[in-house]
Amino acid sequence: MPRHGKKFRNAAKAIDSAVKYELPDGMKLAVESSFAKFDETVDVAINLGVDPKYSDQMVRGAVSLPHGLGKTVRIAAFCQGDKEAEAREAGADFVGGDDLIEKVKGGWLDFDKAVATPDMMGKVGQIGRVLGPRGLMPNAKTGTVTFEIGKAVSELKAGKVEFKVDKAGVLHAPVGKVSFGPAKLLDNLKALIEQVNRLKPASAKGTYMQTLTVATTMGPGVKVDPLSIRKFLEG
Repeated sequence: MPRHGKKFRNAAKAIDSAVKYELPDGMKLAVESSFAKFDETVDVAINLGVDPKYSDQMVRGAVSLPHGLGKTVRIAAFCQGDKEAEAREAGADFVGGDDLIEKVKGGWLDFDKAVATPDMMGKVGQIGRVLGPRGLMPNAKTGTVTFEIGKAVSELKAGKVEFKVDKAGVLHAPVGKVSFGPAKLLDNLKALIEQVNRLKPASAKGTYMQTLTVATTMGPGVKVDPLSIRKFLEG
C-alpha cells in the first residue's frame, strides 16, 4: 500500500474511521479536510445491495444537479443536418457526423462527454471500442442518445451527471467542488440519491443503500450512517 503524505495524515486525524457520521456532518468533515491547492472535486461512493452481473439489477442513469459540477464540460455531438445547428446553438464544442467519427478513429478524444442522435448510432457503434472503456459512449438510458440533441447538450453543460454501478455493486459520482460549500453539495447529493432510489431494481432484495462514503479528490473518505440518509431526504 502506498504511504499517504503528511497533509493527508493530518486531515485524516479529524475523522474517526470507526464512526459512521450523520450525512450533513460527514459532508462538512469531508469539505473541511480538503487540503489541496486546487479546488477539489467532492465524490460519493454508494455501495448498493445489487448484483450487477444480473442485467435486471444493473443501476445506470443520469441526474441534473441543481448547482452543477463547477467545471467546463467539453461535448462532442454526433449528428447531421439541422441537428448540427441545434447542437452548436446549445453549446456543443465539437459537432459532426462521419467527419467526427473518422477523427475519433484517428485517435482524437479531446472531449469529456458525447451525445448522438439515434440515426447516428449505427455509425457511432464503429468507435464503441474506443468510447466505451473511457465512459464516453452515448447511451439512451442516460439521455445521451436522443433527437432532442440541444436539450441533451444543455443539460450536460449545466452539470448533468451520469452514473453506473460497477462490478462490485458500488456507484461512484461527483457532486461538485469544495468551493461550493456543504449546503450546495448536500443539495446536489440529495438530487443524486433521489434519482438512484428511483432506479432501484425490483429484483433487488434487502437493504438497497448499504454504505455511503464522501471524499474530496485528495482527502480521506468519510463514512456516513446509512440510517441518516432517509432522515436527510425527509428533512
